Amino acid sequence: MPKQSEPISIRILDRDFQINCSEEERENLLDAARFLDLRLRDARDHGPNLSLEKLAIMTALNISDSLLKTQQELKQRSENVDDRLNNLTDRLSRHLDAGAVER
Repeated sequence: MPKQSEPISIRILDRDFQINCSEEERENLLDAARFLDLRLRDARDHGPNLSLEKLAIMTALNISDSLLKTQQELKQRSENVDDRLNNLTDRLSRHLDAGAVER
């Protein structure tokens, strides 16, 4: 059964927007709106003469860049953890095999 959507009001750069979302998505949407508002305000403070469109594009690019860097970092960490687990598994197997031979 589809989740029921209800309108929620969010405010970004002093503009109100109505967006439909489910109750389960509400807090995440509000958090995302607050985050976006802060990032847009920061961009506007650094470029007060930029159009709203340019502010939005610059902010979207900065957020996308951060997301991609974080994804790459997580992938690298995951690969490092996998390598370490494989190494430990091999060492444990060798140790257990050596103990079985000694019996």
